[in-house]
Amino acid sequence: MAVNPVSGASYLLAGLRLITRPGLRRFVAIPLGINILVFSAAIYWGVSLFEGLIAWLQSRLPRLPDWLSWLSWLEQGLEWVLWPLFIMLAALLVFYGFTLVANLIGAPFNGLLAEKVERLARGAPLDKGLSMGQVLTELAPALLDEFRKILYALLWAVPFLILSLVIPLVGPLLWFLFTAWILALEYLDYPMGNQGLKFREMRQRLRQRPALSLGFGAATGLMTLIPLVNFLAMPSAVAGATLLWVREFGEPSSEAEVGASPLR
Repeated sequence: MAVNPVSGASYLLAGLRLITRPGLRRFVAIPLGINILVFSAAIYWGVSLFEGLIAWLQSRLPRLPDWLSWLSWLEQGLEWVLWPLFIMLAALLVFYGFTLVANLIGAPFNGLLAEKVERLARGAPLDKGLSMGQVLTELAPALLDEFRKILYALLWAVPFLILSLVIPLVGPLLWFLFTAWILALEYLDYPMGNQGLKFREMRQRLRQRPALSLGFGAATGLMTLIPLVNFLAMPSAVAGATLLWVREFGEPSSEAEVGASPLR
């Protein structure tokens, strides 16, 4: 049985390959499409507000006398300075905020994706199990669970962030391991939650296989840092975490033994 971080990271790559399979693509496309629409609307709204801000600032500039009209280009220079700053800020918000917002929007869909991947991994038919209607009824509990994970991460982030700032070399390493742990917990929650495991039980399971858990979480963290590729980080991590659950953490299903999985 795999016991090293590299093996944990390999499950993320397996998940990336898996989400392109027929029968799973729609569970990736729907939350991804919603997320892109949300960010597009937010960027459009931000551009409108920013254009209004620039117009307001220009209206507040003192009017130049006629003999200094040749300096009117300075008014346009305000736009030349502010627009690049706005674009960089928007890019940073999309880059760092996409994964967080994707997890919130995709929470109810991620449970369904995990359930379908587990059925596929165990050799069971995909057309059974949870329906989209059942997933929508679980919308509120899924979002509540997502906020609980965010709160857990924020509470522990404070001491680890302080350590990363005050202890050279070791501090940043601890922060990286903490991030890997949080990401492993974030995505393994979906297949484990489908089996009725409580948050405390999930953490206990992951502590039993720390190398696998941290290897998977570290790979997921690195994937979220790659522009454009990070758009697929969430569904890939959900699918990879489900495979990790089936093969390393969970018990064989009564429908089909894991060894008979077509994903082997």
